[in-house]
Amino acid sequence: VQVAESGGGLVQAGGSLRLSCTASGIISSINSMAFYRQAPGKQRDLVAHITRAGSTFYADSVKGRFTISWDNGMNTMFLQMNILKPEDTAVYVCNALLRTSPTQPDRDYWGQGTQVTVSS
Repeated sequence: VQVAESGGGLVQAGGSLRLSCTASGIISSINSMAFYRQAPGKQRDLVAHITRAGSTFYADSVKGRFTISWDNGMNTMFLQMNILKPEDTAVYVCNALLRTSPTQPDRDYWGQGTQVTVSS
């Protein structure tokens, strides 16, 4: 199983970016997907989370600015980030909680991360 992010880059404050995350390989089902972020010298924090049923969670710092969505048929998650601020600068890492067969338990899989830099 591989989890890969794309869509990071450099943007000015107030701008927008759209991150994607795709899980590929032998996958039976995906329970949930999420984006975390980690700034230099800081811990990794949950940004947004979405379940297979469509329930979503957002960190307080991004509510009203970020929107998470999931194309279940493509095993791809999107994070639309609007009104970006310099404090959003971090490496954004994708997480997928999935199982590779119906008889196996769910496991966490992580991407390598994509850099988002917001200039002031």
